[in-house]
Amino acid sequence: MNEVAVIEVGAQALFIVLKVAGPIMMSGLLIGLTIALFQALTSIQEMTLTFVPKIIVIFVSIIVFLPYMMTQVIEFGRQLFDRISALG
Repeated sequence: MNEVAVIEVGAQALFIVLKVAGPIMMSGLLIGLTIALFQALTSIQEMTLTFVPKIIVIFVSIIVFLPYMMTQVIEFGRQLFDRISALG
């Protein structure tokens, strides 16, 4: 395996990480922005108000996006194992 193949596998791995973590991070970002907007509009400055909704939304998004995330990781693993078997 040459340097180009190693860099390609590393780039694919980073892209898979972004694809898997992206939906959860986006849902956390959107709920955080919504809560911050709500707090700014109502002048409620409670610091703990953001934690519970974010935790709930992130858990729900993990449950919703888990099949997609598993498919992406399994497909990457299969491609990686195919490369390994092609080497030897």
